Amino acid sequence: MADLIVGIQWGDEGKGKIVDALAKDYDFVVRYQGGHNAGHTIVVGEKKYALHLIPSGVITPHCKNIIGNGVVIDLQALLDEIEQFGDLQGRLFISDRAHLILPFHQERDIMSEAESKTAIGTTGKGIGPTYCDKVGRIGIRMCDLHDLDALESRILERKDLEDRQTKSIMKLLKHTAHKILPFIADTASMLWQAQKNGQKILLEGAQGSMLDIDHGTYPFVTSSTTIASGACSGSGLPPKAVQKVIGICKAYCTRVGNGAFPSEEFGEIGELLRKKGAEFGTTTGRARRCGWFDAVAARYACNLNGCDELALMKLDVLDGFEEVKVCVGYEYRGQKIDYVPSDLDNTKPIYETYAGWKSSANTTKYDELEPNAQSYINALEKLVGVKISIISTGADRSKSIYR
Repeated sequence: MADLIVGIQWGDEGKGKIVDALAKDYDFVVRYQGGHNAGHTIVVGEKKYALHLIPSGVITPHCKNIIGNGVVIDLQALLDEIEQFGDLQGRLFISDRAHLILPFHQERDIMSEAESKTAIGTTGKGIGPTYCDKVGRIGIRMCDLHDLDALESRILERKDLEDRQTKSIMKLLKHTAHKILPFIADTASMLWQAQKNGQKILLEGAQGSMLDIDHGTYPFVTSSTTIASGACSGSGLPPKAVQKVIGICKAYCTRVGNGAFPSEEFGEIGELLRKKGAEFGTTTGRARRCGWFDAVAARYACNLNGCDELALMKLDVLDGFEEVKVCVGYEYRGQKIDYVPSDLDNTKPIYETYAGWKSSANTTKYDELEPNAQSYINALEKLVGVKISIISTGADRSKSIYR
């Protein structure tokens, strides 16, 4: 059976740490959507790893790591990432059905943002345009790298590309294809066989549920299905293969890019959360927008994903606050509501306030948390309706509480 890790906020929840911590119990870790616009930071002792495409199970020696068909891949970015780990042959596998991000995709992404009156706030990595080509049935897949001559003929037939773009594409592919080919495989078949063998699979999502292309804060969303259902289409596993869904959320909220964020704090509180939480993007270094925990959005995301349990990250960032707030409802068109409307921009947060606590940092036992910290966790469980089974109290994989 397969278990699933999914973000239930706007991304950057700390999924990498949880995947890394749990990977020892799994044979395969599978990344199933998004591209190198995502970033997972993993801290092991004094060593810090920044991952963008390679699954977070790469730190665990016995794990096989799969980049699924739902991921879009920048070849040079992937090769640069592989280099920090040395020889990954036999441990890293890339779906032959995954689509390639090419230089002109990035050009279009950057140009679209520059020309738009309502910029999304993308990373400019070419993710959206690549998914557009995929849906438009003109995309280039990993399997196409086996025959570069045939691929060049296809590229030359495209009317939307200039000569310089075509030359740039072929130069890149001729430089990188032979380095990537050893990792390309029919990964769906690998996972089906793993199931038959009784091996354990952990599915790893990127971004967060509130950035889902269908259910997020559209149009300020990413270009893929970030919720649990995307794990099946992005890996090749059937829905009945998913046994447990673990939602990941911070003890507060952050967001990168533009779009609705009802519980955002614009003043001193937001800046303090950003500073204490080191809230700067793994991929871009951009400062993240920060605010209080949004229980309405979290409950919505848990329902979308069918979360069985939650991991609450960065509890220690709230250490020292005299009080902490939780968004428990919205003011919306003159009414109080407790659900996420499709136009979340038109809402204002309704807060409940909880007493703060002095310190939770590095705590590894629940009963050693201060009573106010325990009360906060219990309140979040009731508001969201899902048990919090893991609580992170520090960046290192060992600084966690398991309930």
